[in-house]
Amino acid sequence: MEMHTGAAPAAPRNPGLKRDIGLIGLIWASEGSIIGSGWLFGALYAAQAAGTAALVSWAIGAVAIIILAFVHAELGAMYPVAGGTARFPHYAFGSAAGASFGWFSWLQAVTVAPIEVMASLNYLSVHAPWVQSGENQLTAAGYGLAVAFMAFFVVVNFFGIKWLAHTNSAATWWKVFVPVLTIIVLAATAFHGDNFGYQGFSPFGAQGVLSAISTSGIIFALLGFEQADQLAGESRNPARDIPRAVIGSIFIGALIYVALQVVFIGALPHSAFIHGWANLSFAGKAGPFAGLATAVGLGWLATLLYVDAVVSPSGTGLIYVTATSRVSYGLSRNGYVPAIFERTTKRGVPWFGMLFAFVVGLIVFLPFPTWQKLVGFVTSASVLMYAGGPLAFGCLRKQDPHRPRPYRLPGGTFWSPVAFIVSNLIIYWAGWDTLWRLGVAIVLGYLLLGGSALLKLNPKAPHADWKSAQWLPVYLLGLGVISWQGGFCSTGPASKASCGATDALPLWWDMVIIAVFSLAIYYWAQWVRLPDGATQEYIGSVEVVPGH
Repeated sequence: MEMHTGAAPAAPRNPGLKRDIGLIGLIWASEGSIIGSGWLFGALYAAQAAGTAALVSWAIGAVAIIILAFVHAELGAMYPVAGGTARFPHYAFGSAAGASFGWFSWLQAVTVAPIEVMASLNYLSVHAPWVQSGENQLTAAGYGLAVAFMAFFVVVNFFGIKWLAHTNSAATWWKVFVPVLTIIVLAATAFHGDNFGYQGFSPFGAQGVLSAISTSGIIFALLGFEQADQLAGESRNPARDIPRAVIGSIFIGALIYVALQVVFIGALPHSAFIHGWANLSFAGKAGPFAGLATAVGLGWLATLLYVDAVVSPSGTGLIYVTATSRVSYGLSRNGYVPAIFERTTKRGVPWFGMLFAFVVGLIVFLPFPTWQKLVGFVTSASVLMYAGGPLAFGCLRKQDPHRPRPYRLPGGTFWSPVAFIVSNLIIYWAGWDTLWRLGVAIVLGYLLLGGSALLKLNPKAPHADWKSAQWLPVYLLGLGVISWQGGFCSTGPASKASCGATDALPLWWDMVIIAVFSLAIYYWAQWVRLPDGATQEYIGSVEVVPGH
Protein backbone atom coordinates (compact mmCIF):
# COMPACT_ATOMS: atom_id res chain seq x y z
CA MET A 1 0.00 0.00 0.00
CA GLU A 2 1.32 3.40 -0.86
CA MET A 3 0.23 6.94 -0.16
CA HIS A 4 1.44 9.74 -2.41
CA THR A 5 1.41 13.42 -1.61
CA GLY A 6 -0.19 14.51 -4.84
CA ALA A 7 -3.89 13.65 -5.05
CA ALA A 8 -4.87 11.52 -8.00
CA PRO A 9 -8.31 10.86 -9.42
CA ALA A 10 -10.17 8.28 -7.38
CA ALA A 11 -10.29 4.85 -8.94
CA PRO A 12 -12.90 2.53 -7.51
CA ARG A 13 -11.11 -0.56 -8.71
CA ASN A 14 -7.65 -1.33 -10.02
CA PRO A 15 -7.96 -2.88 -13.49
CA GLY A 16 -5.03 -5.17 -12.72
CA LEU A 17 -7.04 -7.15 -10.17
CA LYS A 18 -8.60 -10.21 -11.79
CA ARG A 19 -11.89 -11.43 -10.38
CA ASP A 20 -11.16 -15.14 -10.49
CA ILE A 21 -11.92 -16.28 -6.92
CA GLY A 22 -15.18 -18.08 -6.23
CA LEU A 23 -17.05 -18.83 -3.01
CA ILE A 24 -15.06 -21.96 -2.11
CA GLY A 25 -11.74 -20.18 -2.64
CA LEU A 26 -12.83 -17.34 -0.34
CA ILE A 27 -14.05 -19.69 2.38
CA TRP A 28 -10.83 -21.73 2.22
CA ALA A 29 -8.68 -18.58 2.44
CA SER A 30 -10.35 -17.60 5.70
CA GLU A 31 -10.56 -21.14 7.04
CA GLY A 32 -6.81 -21.62 6.72
CA SER A 33 -6.35 -18.64 9.07
CA ILE A 34 -9.10 -19.63 11.51
CA ILE A 35 -7.78 -23.16 12.09
CA GLY A 36 -4.40 -22.59 13.70
CA SER A 37 -2.64 -23.26 16.99
CA GLY A 38 -5.76 -22.18 18.90
CA TRP A 39 -7.23 -25.65 18.58
CA LEU A 40 -4.27 -27.22 20.36
CA PHE A 41 -4.99 -25.48 23.69
CA GLY A 42 -8.29 -23.60 23.42
CA ALA A 43 -10.39 -26.52 24.67
CA LEU A 44 -8.23 -27.03 27.80
CA TYR A 45 -8.06 -23.38 28.85
CA ALA A 46 -11.73 -22.72 28.08
CA ALA A 47 -12.74 -25.74 30.21
CA GLN A 48 -10.54 -24.52 33.05
CA ALA A 49 -12.12 -21.05 32.91
CA ALA A 50 -15.77 -21.96 32.40
CA GLY A 51 -16.30 -25.72 32.86
CA THR A 52 -18.98 -27.19 30.63
CA ALA A 53 -20.21 -23.63 29.97
CA ALA A 54 -17.15 -23.23 27.74
CA LEU A 55 -19.56 -24.34 25.00
CA VAL A 56 -21.51 -21.11 25.63
CA SER A 57 -18.24 -19.14 25.48
CA TRP A 58 -17.52 -20.53 22.00
CA ALA A 59 -21.06 -19.60 20.84
CA ILE A 60 -20.75 -16.02 22.16
CA GLY A 61 -17.31 -15.68 20.59
CA ALA A 62 -18.61 -16.86 17.20
CA VAL A 63 -21.53 -14.38 17.26
CA ALA A 64 -19.19 -11.53 18.26
CA ILE A 65 -16.76 -12.30 15.43
CA ILE A 66 -19.61 -12.58 12.89
CA ILE A 67 -20.86 -9.09 13.84
CA LEU A 68 -17.36 -7.66 13.40
CA ALA A 69 -16.81 -9.59 10.19
CA PHE A 70 -19.92 -8.30 8.42
CA VAL A 71 -18.90 -4.68 9.04
CA HIS A 72 -15.48 -5.42 7.55
CA ALA A 73 -17.10 -7.25 4.64
CA GLU A 74 -18.69 -4.05 3.30
CA LEU A 75 -15.49 -2.04 3.80
CA GLY A 76 -13.28 -4.73 2.26
CA ALA A 77 -15.48 -4.99 -0.83
CA MET A 78 -15.54 -1.17 -1.24
CA TYR A 79 -11.81 -0.65 -0.79
CA PRO A 80 -9.85 -3.72 -1.94
CA VAL A 81 -6.52 -2.40 -0.63
CA ALA A 82 -3.74 -4.07 1.29
CA GLY A 83 -3.76 -3.36 5.01
CA GLY A 84 -7.41 -2.37 5.09
CA THR A 85 -7.61 -2.46 8.88
CA ALA A 86 -5.28 0.56 8.95
CA ARG A 87 -6.53 2.18 5.75
CA PHE A 88 -10.24 2.41 6.67
CA PRO A 89 -9.65 4.64 9.75
CA HIS A 90 -7.17 6.66 7.68
CA TYR A 91 -9.84 7.43 5.09
CA ALA A 92 -12.36 8.49 7.74
CA PHE A 93 -10.18 10.29 10.30
CA GLY A 94 -6.84 11.07 8.67
CA SER A 95 -3.22 10.23 9.33
CA ALA A 96 -3.12 10.24 13.15
CA ALA A 97 -5.84 7.60 13.29
CA GLY A 98 -4.36 5.74 10.32
CA ALA A 99 -0.93 5.59 11.95
CA SER A 100 -2.46 4.43 15.25
CA PHE A 101 -4.47 1.60 13.77
CA GLY A 102 -1.51 0.74 11.57
CA TRP A 103 0.55 0.33 14.74
CA PHE A 104 -2.19 -1.82 16.30
CA SER A 105 -2.07 -3.97 13.14
CA TRP A 106 1.69 -4.34 13.49
CA LEU A 107 1.38 -5.25 17.19
CA GLN A 108 -1.10 -7.97 16.33
CA ALA A 109 1.07 -9.36 13.54
CA VAL A 110 4.37 -9.28 15.45
CA THR A 111 2.97 -11.27 18.39
CA VAL A 112 1.47 -14.14 16.37
CA ALA A 113 4.82 -15.80 15.51
CA PRO A 114 5.85 -15.98 19.20
CA ILE A 115 2.47 -17.47 20.15
CA GLU A 116 2.86 -20.17 17.49
CA VAL A 117 6.32 -20.96 18.87
CA MET A 118 4.86 -21.21 22.37
CA ALA A 119 2.24 -23.68 21.11
CA SER A 120 4.93 -25.89 19.59
CA LEU A 121 7.14 -25.73 22.69
CA ASN A 122 4.23 -26.59 25.00
CA TYR A 123 3.65 -29.84 23.11
CA LEU A 124 7.37 -30.49 22.79
CA SER A 125 7.79 -30.16 26.58
CA VAL A 126 5.94 -33.47 27.07
CA HIS A 127 8.99 -35.26 25.64
CA ALA A 128 11.52 -32.55 26.51
CA PRO A 129 10.66 -31.35 30.05
CA TRP A 130 13.72 -29.09 30.08
CA VAL A 131 11.83 -26.69 27.77
CA GLN A 132 9.36 -25.53 30.45
CA SER A 133 9.12 -25.29 34.22
CA GLY A 134 6.26 -26.74 36.23
CA GLU A 135 4.17 -23.61 35.66
CA ASN A 136 4.33 -24.02 31.86
CA GLN A 137 6.81 -21.14 31.69
CA LEU A 138 9.87 -21.21 29.45
CA THR A 139 13.15 -22.20 31.06
CA ALA A 140 16.42 -20.60 29.94
CA ALA A 141 16.99 -23.54 27.61
CA GLY A 142 13.40 -23.29 26.37
CA TYR A 143 13.89 -19.61 25.63
CA GLY A 144 17.00 -20.50 23.63
CA LEU A 145 14.95 -22.97 21.60
CA ALA A 146 12.30 -20.28 21.06
CA VAL A 147 15.05 -18.01 19.69
CA ALA A 148 16.07 -20.80 17.30
CA PHE A 149 12.46 -21.18 16.08
CA MET A 150 12.15 -17.44 15.45
CA ALA A 151 15.52 -17.35 13.67
CA PHE A 152 14.37 -20.23 11.45
CA PHE A 153 11.27 -18.24 10.46
CA VAL A 154 13.45 -15.28 9.48
CA VAL A 155 15.90 -17.39 7.45
CA VAL A 156 13.11 -19.12 5.53
CA ASN A 157 11.50 -15.77 4.81
CA PHE A 158 14.76 -14.45 3.42
CA PHE A 159 15.28 -17.36 1.04
CA GLY A 160 12.26 -19.58 0.64
CA ILE A 161 8.98 -17.68 1.02
CA LYS A 162 7.90 -18.30 -2.59
CA TRP A 163 7.99 -22.04 -1.99
CA LEU A 164 6.10 -21.55 1.25
CA ALA A 165 3.35 -19.60 -0.48
CA HIS A 166 2.80 -22.41 -2.98
CA THR A 167 2.24 -24.91 -0.17
CA ASN A 168 -0.54 -22.87 1.50
CA SER A 169 -3.40 -24.91 0.02
CA ALA A 170 -1.92 -28.22 1.13
CA ALA A 171 -1.19 -26.75 4.57
CA THR A 172 -4.84 -25.69 4.91
CA TRP A 173 -6.06 -29.20 4.13
CA TRP A 174 -3.67 -30.55 6.76
CA LYS A 175 -4.81 -27.97 9.34
CA VAL A 176 -8.46 -28.95 8.89
CA PHE A 177 -7.88 -32.70 8.55
CA VAL A 178 -6.01 -33.27 11.83
CA PRO A 179 -8.56 -31.66 14.22
CA VAL A 180 -11.49 -33.29 12.37
CA LEU A 181 -9.79 -36.69 12.64
CA THR A 182 -9.18 -36.03 16.34
CA ILE A 183 -12.87 -35.28 16.90
CA ILE A 184 -14.01 -38.46 15.17
CA VAL A 185 -11.51 -40.77 16.87
CA LEU A 186 -11.96 -39.42 20.43
CA ALA A 187 -15.75 -39.39 20.12
CA ALA A 188 -15.71 -43.02 19.00
CA THR A 189 -13.23 -44.37 21.53
CA ALA A 190 -13.37 -42.28 24.75
CA PHE A 191 -16.49 -40.39 25.78
CA HIS A 192 -17.82 -40.00 29.32
CA GLY A 193 -21.16 -38.20 29.25
CA ASP A 194 -21.22 -37.69 33.02
CA ASN A 195 -18.20 -35.34 32.74
CA PHE A 196 -20.53 -32.60 31.51
CA GLY A 197 -22.46 -32.44 34.79
CA TYR A 198 -19.44 -32.12 37.05
CA GLN A 199 -19.88 -29.17 39.50
CA GLY A 200 -22.91 -28.01 37.50
CA PHE A 201 -23.05 -26.47 34.06
CA SER A 202 -21.28 -23.18 34.88
CA PRO A 203 -19.07 -23.63 37.96
CA PHE A 204 -17.51 -20.15 37.71
CA GLY A 205 -20.63 -18.22 36.73
CA ALA A 206 -20.99 -15.56 34.05
CA GLN A 207 -17.55 -14.08 34.71
CA GLY A 208 -15.89 -17.39 33.89
CA VAL A 209 -17.91 -17.74 30.68
CA LEU A 210 -17.07 -14.21 29.52
CA SER A 211 -13.39 -14.16 30.51
CA ALA A 212 -12.87 -17.45 28.66
CA ILE A 213 -13.83 -15.71 25.41
CA SER A 214 -10.79 -13.41 25.50
CA THR A 215 -8.25 -15.26 27.63
CA SER A 216 -8.62 -18.93 26.69
CA GLY A 217 -7.96 -18.66 22.98
CA ILE A 218 -11.58 -18.54 21.76
CA ILE A 219 -11.47 -15.18 19.96
CA PHE A 220 -7.86 -15.85 19.00
CA ALA A 221 -8.92 -19.13 17.40
CA LEU A 222 -11.79 -17.56 15.43
CA LEU A 223 -9.76 -14.65 14.05
CA GLY A 224 -8.87 -14.88 10.37
CA PHE A 225 -12.18 -14.06 8.68
CA GLU A 226 -10.61 -10.95 7.16
CA GLN A 227 -8.79 -13.03 4.56
CA ALA A 228 -12.03 -13.20 2.54
CA ASP A 229 -12.39 -9.42 2.94
CA GLN A 230 -8.84 -8.86 1.72
CA LEU A 231 -9.65 -10.82 -1.46
CA ALA A 232 -12.85 -8.85 -2.14
CA GLY A 233 -11.28 -7.08 -5.11
CA GLU A 234 -10.62 -10.45 -6.76
CA SER A 235 -13.96 -12.10 -6.03
CA ARG A 236 -16.15 -13.05 -9.00
CA ASN A 237 -19.33 -12.06 -7.15
CA PRO A 238 -18.44 -10.11 -3.99
CA ALA A 239 -22.02 -9.00 -3.18
CA ARG A 240 -23.09 -12.65 -2.93
CA ASP A 241 -19.88 -14.45 -1.97
CA ILE A 242 -18.21 -12.14 0.60
CA PRO A 243 -20.94 -12.44 3.27
CA ARG A 244 -21.33 -16.17 2.56
CA ALA A 245 -17.58 -16.73 2.81
CA VAL A 246 -17.31 -14.71 6.03
CA ILE A 247 -20.16 -16.44 7.85
CA GLY A 248 -19.39 -19.80 6.21
CA SER A 249 -15.76 -19.85 7.33
CA ILE A 250 -16.66 -18.75 10.87
CA PHE A 251 -19.49 -21.31 11.02
CA ILE A 252 -17.20 -24.14 9.90
CA GLY A 253 -14.45 -23.02 12.28
CA ALA A 254 -16.86 -22.62 15.22
CA LEU A 255 -18.39 -26.04 14.49
CA ILE A 256 -14.95 -27.67 14.57
CA TYR A 257 -13.94 -25.83 17.75
CA VAL A 258 -17.20 -26.61 19.59
CA ALA A 259 -16.87 -30.28 18.58
CA LEU A 260 -13.27 -30.27 19.86
CA GLN A 261 -14.49 -28.79 23.15
CA VAL A 262 -17.18 -31.49 23.44
CA VAL A 263 -14.82 -34.41 22.78
CA PHE A 264 -12.16 -32.90 25.04
CA ILE A 265 -14.52 -32.69 28.02
CA GLY A 266 -15.97 -36.10 27.20
CA ALA A 267 -12.56 -37.77 26.90
CA LEU A 268 -11.18 -36.50 30.23
CA PRO A 269 -10.51 -39.32 32.70
CA HIS A 270 -12.45 -39.00 35.95
CA SER A 271 -9.15 -38.57 37.80
CA ALA A 272 -8.60 -35.26 35.95
CA PHE A 273 -11.28 -33.57 38.08
CA ILE A 274 -9.74 -34.32 41.49
CA HIS A 275 -8.85 -30.63 42.00
CA GLY A 276 -11.79 -29.19 40.05
CA TRP A 277 -12.16 -27.61 36.61
CA ALA A 278 -9.68 -24.80 37.26
CA ASN A 279 -6.91 -27.35 37.95
CA LEU A 280 -7.62 -30.08 35.43
CA SER A 281 -4.77 -32.55 35.69
CA PHE A 282 -3.90 -35.55 33.54
CA ALA A 283 -0.83 -37.14 31.96
CA GLY A 284 0.48 -35.10 29.05
CA LYS A 285 -1.48 -31.99 30.02
CA ALA A 286 1.15 -29.77 28.37
CA GLY A 287 -0.04 -31.29 25.08
CA PRO A 288 -3.69 -31.75 26.01
CA PHE A 289 -5.15 -33.58 23.01
CA ALA A 290 -2.03 -35.70 22.52
CA GLY A 291 -2.07 -36.46 26.25
CA LEU A 292 -5.69 -37.61 26.08
CA ALA A 293 -4.94 -39.73 23.01
CA THR A 294 -2.11 -41.44 24.88
CA ALA A 295 -4.30 -42.00 27.95
CA VAL A 296 -6.91 -43.91 25.93
CA GLY A 297 -4.34 -46.02 24.10
CA LEU A 298 -4.26 -44.12 20.80
CA GLY A 299 -0.50 -43.77 20.48
CA TRP A 300 -0.66 -43.29 16.70
CA LEU A 301 -3.01 -40.31 17.09
CA ALA A 302 -0.77 -38.82 19.77
CA THR A 303 2.21 -39.08 17.43
CA LEU A 304 0.25 -37.37 14.66
CA LEU A 305 -0.74 -34.57 17.05
CA TYR A 306 2.85 -34.02 18.20
CA VAL A 307 3.90 -33.72 14.54
CA ASP A 308 1.02 -31.33 13.84
CA ALA A 309 1.92 -29.24 16.89
CA VAL A 310 5.21 -28.38 15.19
CA VAL A 311 4.12 -28.27 11.52
CA SER A 312 0.92 -26.22 11.73
CA PRO A 313 2.11 -23.49 14.15
CA SER A 314 5.40 -23.20 12.26
CA GLY A 315 3.57 -22.60 8.99
CA THR A 316 1.47 -19.87 10.59
CA GLY A 317 4.53 -18.34 12.27
CA LEU A 318 6.38 -18.19 8.95
CA ILE A 319 3.47 -16.39 7.28
CA TYR A 320 3.12 -13.85 10.09
CA VAL A 321 6.84 -13.02 10.07
CA THR A 322 6.27 -12.18 6.41
CA ALA A 323 3.14 -10.17 7.22
CA THR A 324 4.83 -8.19 10.00
CA SER A 325 7.67 -7.01 7.78
CA ARG A 326 5.17 -6.01 5.08
CA VAL A 327 3.03 -4.05 7.55
CA SER A 328 6.05 -2.06 8.74
CA TYR A 329 7.09 -1.57 5.10
CA GLY A 330 3.62 -0.15 4.36
CA LEU A 331 3.73 2.10 7.44
CA SER A 332 7.03 3.48 6.20
CA ARG A 333 5.70 4.02 2.67
CA ASN A 334 2.90 6.04 4.23
CA GLY A 335 5.43 8.15 6.14
CA TYR A 336 4.50 6.93 9.62
CA VAL A 337 7.75 5.20 10.65
CA PRO A 338 11.42 5.72 9.66
CA ALA A 339 12.28 5.18 6.00
CA ILE A 340 14.76 2.43 6.92
CA PHE A 341 11.80 0.04 7.19
CA GLU A 342 11.57 0.25 3.38
CA ARG A 343 15.05 -1.22 2.92
CA THR A 344 14.81 -4.45 0.92
CA THR A 345 17.18 -7.16 -0.25
CA LYS A 346 17.74 -8.01 -3.92
CA ARG A 347 14.93 -10.54 -3.52
CA GLY A 348 12.56 -7.77 -2.43
CA VAL A 349 12.48 -8.79 1.26
CA PRO A 350 12.12 -5.86 3.73
CA TRP A 351 15.16 -6.95 5.72
CA PHE A 352 15.18 -4.26 8.40
CA GLY A 353 11.48 -4.69 9.15
CA MET A 354 11.99 -8.44 9.41
CA LEU A 355 14.97 -8.17 11.77
CA PHE A 356 13.13 -5.59 13.89
CA ALA A 357 10.14 -7.96 14.14
CA PHE A 358 12.52 -10.78 15.12
CA VAL A 359 13.97 -8.77 18.01
CA VAL A 360 10.57 -7.59 19.22
CA GLY A 361 9.26 -11.16 19.01
CA LEU A 362 12.01 -12.31 21.36
CA ILE A 363 11.17 -9.52 23.81
CA VAL A 364 7.49 -10.53 23.72
CA PHE A 365 8.39 -13.91 25.25
CA LEU A 366 9.67 -12.20 28.41
CA PRO A 367 6.45 -10.57 29.75
CA PHE A 368 4.34 -13.42 28.34
CA PRO A 369 6.12 -16.66 29.30
CA THR A 370 3.05 -18.86 28.71
CA TRP A 371 0.78 -19.50 25.72
CA GLN A 372 -2.37 -18.48 27.62
CA LYS A 373 -1.01 -15.09 28.74
CA LEU A 374 0.16 -14.29 25.23
CA VAL A 375 -3.27 -15.24 23.85
CA GLY A 376 -4.95 -12.46 25.84
CA PHE A 377 -2.50 -9.89 24.48
CA VAL A 378 -2.86 -11.04 20.87
CA THR A 379 -6.66 -11.12 21.18
CA SER A 380 -6.77 -7.58 22.58
CA ALA A 381 -4.37 -6.20 19.95
CA SER A 382 -6.32 -7.94 17.18
CA VAL A 383 -9.72 -6.68 18.32
CA LEU A 384 -8.33 -3.18 18.93
CA MET A 385 -7.14 -3.29 15.33
CA TYR A 386 -10.59 -4.41 14.13
CA ALA A 387 -12.35 -1.74 16.25
CA GLY A 388 -11.31 0.90 13.73
CA GLY A 389 -13.55 -0.74 11.12
CA PRO A 390 -16.91 0.00 12.80
CA LEU A 391 -15.80 3.57 13.57
CA ALA A 392 -14.83 4.15 9.93
CA PHE A 393 -17.94 2.36 8.62
CA GLY A 394 -20.41 4.97 9.87
CA CYS A 395 -18.27 7.85 8.62
CA LEU A 396 -17.59 6.46 5.16
CA ARG A 397 -21.29 5.90 4.52
CA LYS A 398 -21.57 9.70 4.77
CA GLN A 399 -18.18 10.71 3.36
CA ASP A 400 -18.19 8.38 0.35
CA PRO A 401 -21.89 7.59 -0.26
CA HIS A 402 -21.70 7.12 -4.04
CA ARG A 403 -18.87 4.58 -4.16
CA PRO A 404 -20.07 1.21 -5.47
CA ARG A 405 -20.66 -1.23 -2.62
CA PRO A 406 -20.39 -4.80 -3.98
CA TYR A 407 -21.77 -5.88 -0.60
CA ARG A 408 -23.95 -3.54 1.48
CA LEU A 409 -24.61 -4.58 5.08
CA PRO A 410 -28.37 -4.40 5.81
CA GLY A 411 -29.01 -2.19 8.83
CA GLY A 412 -25.41 -1.04 8.76
CA THR A 413 -26.03 2.13 10.78
CA PHE A 414 -27.32 -0.09 13.60
CA TRP A 415 -24.70 -2.84 13.35
CA SER A 416 -21.61 -0.61 13.19
CA PRO A 417 -22.01 0.86 16.73
CA VAL A 418 -22.99 -2.62 17.98
CA ALA A 419 -19.78 -4.00 16.44
CA PHE A 420 -17.78 -1.28 18.22
CA ILE A 421 -19.39 -2.18 21.55
CA VAL A 422 -18.64 -5.86 20.94
CA SER A 423 -14.98 -5.03 20.19
CA ASN A 424 -14.58 -3.16 23.45
CA LEU A 425 -16.27 -5.88 25.49
CA ILE A 426 -13.86 -8.49 24.10
CA ILE A 427 -10.93 -6.22 24.96
CA TYR A 428 -12.33 -5.60 28.46
CA TRP A 429 -12.84 -9.31 29.16
CA ALA A 430 -9.13 -9.91 28.50
CA GLY A 431 -8.43 -8.43 31.95
CA TRP A 432 -6.40 -5.58 33.39
CA ASP A 433 -3.18 -7.60 33.69
CA THR A 434 -3.26 -8.04 29.90
CA LEU A 435 -4.41 -4.54 29.01
CA TRP A 436 -1.76 -2.66 30.97
CA ARG A 437 0.87 -4.54 28.97
CA LEU A 438 -0.95 -3.65 25.77
CA GLY A 439 -0.98 -0.03 26.96
CA VAL A 440 2.80 -0.08 27.39
CA ALA A 441 3.19 -1.44 23.86
CA ILE A 442 0.91 1.30 22.50
CA VAL A 443 2.92 4.00 24.28
CA LEU A 444 6.16 2.59 22.86
CA GLY A 445 4.56 2.69 19.42
CA TYR A 446 3.61 6.32 19.79
CA LEU A 447 7.17 7.12 20.88
CA LEU A 448 8.41 5.48 17.68
CA LEU A 449 5.83 7.26 15.53
CA GLY A 450 6.36 10.61 17.29
CA GLY A 451 10.14 10.32 17.23
CA SER A 452 10.07 9.52 13.53
CA ALA A 453 7.99 12.64 12.85
CA LEU A 454 9.98 14.99 15.10
CA LEU A 455 13.36 13.84 13.81
CA LYS A 456 12.04 13.80 10.23
CA LEU A 457 13.25 10.24 9.70
CA ASN A 458 10.79 9.85 6.87
CA PRO A 459 10.41 12.68 4.34
CA LYS A 460 6.94 11.40 3.37
CA ALA A 461 5.45 12.11 6.82
CA PRO A 462 1.85 13.30 6.23
CA HIS A 463 -0.21 15.93 8.02
CA ALA A 464 -1.42 14.48 11.33
CA ASP A 465 -5.13 15.46 11.15
CA TRP A 466 -5.28 15.67 14.95
CA LYS A 467 -8.67 17.39 15.00
CA SER A 468 -10.39 14.37 13.48
CA ALA A 469 -8.59 11.99 15.86
CA GLN A 470 -9.24 13.92 19.08
CA TRP A 471 -11.39 11.05 20.41
CA LEU A 472 -8.59 8.48 20.11
CA PRO A 473 -6.55 9.22 23.30
CA VAL A 474 -9.77 9.47 25.34
CA TYR A 475 -10.87 6.12 23.92
CA LEU A 476 -7.61 4.32 24.73
CA LEU A 477 -7.20 5.83 28.21
CA GLY A 478 -10.88 5.41 29.06
CA LEU A 479 -10.87 1.75 28.12
CA GLY A 480 -7.80 1.24 30.29
CA VAL A 481 -9.35 2.97 33.31
CA ILE A 482 -12.57 0.95 33.07
CA SER A 483 -10.52 -2.26 32.86
CA TRP A 484 -8.49 -1.23 35.91
CA GLN A 485 -11.65 -0.56 37.91
CA GLY A 486 -13.30 -3.77 36.68
CA GLY A 487 -13.08 -7.34 37.88
CA PHE A 488 -11.63 -9.28 34.94
CA CYS A 489 -8.18 -10.88 35.01
CA SER A 490 -6.52 -13.12 32.48
CA THR A 491 -6.00 -15.82 35.11
CA GLY A 492 -9.60 -15.86 36.35
CA PRO A 493 -11.73 -14.33 39.13
CA ALA A 494 -9.59 -15.80 41.90
CA SER A 495 -6.59 -13.70 40.85
CA LYS A 496 -8.16 -10.22 40.96
CA ALA A 497 -5.94 -8.94 43.76
CA SER A 498 -2.70 -10.17 42.18
CA CYS A 499 -3.52 -8.85 38.70
CA GLY A 500 -4.15 -5.29 39.93
CA ALA A 501 -7.83 -4.91 39.03
CA THR A 502 -9.75 -3.07 41.78
CA ASP A 503 -13.06 -4.92 41.22
CA ALA A 504 -14.87 -1.64 41.99
CA LEU A 505 -17.36 -2.10 39.15
CA PRO A 506 -20.03 -4.77 39.79
CA LEU A 507 -20.49 -7.47 37.16
CA TRP A 508 -23.00 -6.45 34.43
CA TRP A 509 -22.81 -2.77 35.45
CA ASP A 510 -19.24 -2.76 34.15
CA MET A 511 -20.51 -3.96 30.77
CA VAL A 512 -23.22 -1.31 30.75
CA ILE A 513 -20.48 1.28 31.32
CA ILE A 514 -18.45 -0.21 28.44
CA ALA A 515 -21.50 0.02 26.15
CA VAL A 516 -22.30 3.64 27.06
CA PHE A 517 -18.63 4.64 26.79
CA SER A 518 -18.37 2.93 23.40
CA LEU A 519 -21.44 4.75 22.04
CA ALA A 520 -20.08 8.10 23.29
CA ILE A 521 -16.74 7.51 21.52
CA TYR A 522 -18.49 6.22 18.39
CA TYR A 523 -20.71 9.27 17.91
CA TRP A 524 -17.94 11.68 18.94
CA ALA A 525 -15.77 10.17 16.22
CA GLN A 526 -18.61 10.52 13.71
CA TRP A 527 -19.00 14.19 14.65
CA VAL A 528 -15.34 15.15 14.12
CA ARG A 529 -14.69 12.98 11.06
CA LEU A 530 -12.71 14.40 8.14
CA PRO A 531 -14.53 16.70 5.71
CA ASP A 532 -15.85 14.80 2.70
CA GLY A 533 -13.32 16.43 0.39
CA ALA A 534 -10.37 15.40 2.54
CA THR A 535 -11.63 11.82 2.65
CA GLN A 536 -11.97 11.75 -1.13
CA GLU A 537 -8.41 13.06 -1.45
CA TYR A 538 -7.04 10.34 0.84
CA ILE A 539 -8.98 7.64 -0.99
CA GLY A 540 -7.87 8.99 -4.36
CA SER A 541 -4.20 9.20 -3.34
CA VAL A 542 -3.94 5.48 -2.64
CA GLU A 543 -2.51 3.30 -5.33
CA VAL A 544 -3.76 -0.28 -5.15
CA VAL A 545 -0.96 -2.49 -6.35
CA PRO A 546 -1.75 -6.13 -7.12
CA GLY A 547 0.30 -8.42 -4.92
CA HIS A 548 1.05 -5.74 -2.31
